[in-house]
Amino acid sequence: MTTNSLRKFICRVALVAVASLSVSTLSAQSGYEKNNEIFRIGVEGRLDYLNQAVAGNHDVAGSGFKVRYFNFRMDGQISPKFSYSWRQRFNRVNTISEFAQNTDWFNLTYKPIENISISAGKQVLMIGGWEYDRAPIELYFCSEFWNNVNCYQLGASVAYTTKEGNDTILFQACQSPYDTTLSTVDYYAYNLYWSGSHGCYTALYSLNFMQYAPGKYDKYIALGNQFKFGDATIQLDLMNRGTTFSDLMFDNFSVMGEFSYLIADRVNVFAKATYDKIGNSAVAASGLIPGTEITRLGGGVEYYPMGAQGNRDVRLHAAYAYNFGENTNIAGTAVPKGSFFTVGLTWKIDVMEGITKLLKK
Repeated sequence: MTTNSLRKFICRVALVAVASLSVSTLSAQSGYEKNNEIFRIGVEGRLDYLNQAVAGNHDVAGSGFKVRYFNFRMDGQISPKFSYSWRQRFNRVNTISEFAQNTDWFNLTYKPIENISISAGKQVLMIGGWEYDRAPIELYFCSEFWNNVNCYQLGASVAYTTKEGNDTILFQACQSPYDTTLSTVDYYAYNLYWSGSHGCYTALYSLNFMQYAPGKYDKYIALGNQFKFGDATIQLDLMNRGTTFSDLMFDNFSVMGEFSYLIADRVNVFAKATYDKIGNSAVAASGLIPGTEITRLGGGVEYYPMGAQGNRDVRLHAAYAYNFGENTNIAGTAVPKGSFFTVGLTWKIDVMEGITKLLKK
């Protein structure tokens, strides 16, 4: 597909979506959702100026103005029991194959009863941990694991949520992140996931089996922990990985931690550290190479101009990180003695809300 053809396709999608807005809101029906909207449409983008260096030497290729993210998202309630969600990245699309690759997720969810949901399509690979859980547009620097995991896969899942809504247990079967175009057979992943929120503590835990060869699985135990005390938030993730259960004893693991504090609803300051140790049990297809032991330390500040109204749709940021240790993956993102500085702008638009306000004028 040519660039012009792709642009025409994108324009058609946008026009159909916007045209549908005039009939998108249905009257409330008996079911599990109070507002059954066929379309909820959002667009978001992030522009950064990056300055990167290695051992004090300026990295020209990795520096300069970058459009880090440009996303389109559409969600909706088709009926009381059926809903869907779609998120697409546009800042890296050049061909139709890349268009499909840059579909983060596109899935349909069915709720036969109030506490059970069944979903199928392209989904987020359900791995525990708060760094992994957060949207990429909200993050500035991450662990070496985060930068290598292929986190969007075709599959299906079933979830049970308690009546109180505090706990959800989910089982997912999907393509393995180690299933590549070079694989001669299909590889699958099986994931058991728990999210629980109790007072100031919220957990995102998982047990994952990722197939990397016929009959062989890389196993993850991911423990994500969050504590909130007023305007202060602490997130601490611990992930062990190994091809056998005996390997899950701190031979191949990652630790990610972040402390953030919101000041006067407008300014968020944070400090973050990540540590990746890659042992002999690492699977080559993971992109994590044995001998790697790398630490990233940094922090930053975010400013929300409309924060006093509780609005987070516009954000200015500045962040810095430095890497210590060794990374044996020559294509890795955490380069030894590498430094990273970014300043930028993030914006989000609720398309439906904007059109509704225009129509009321």
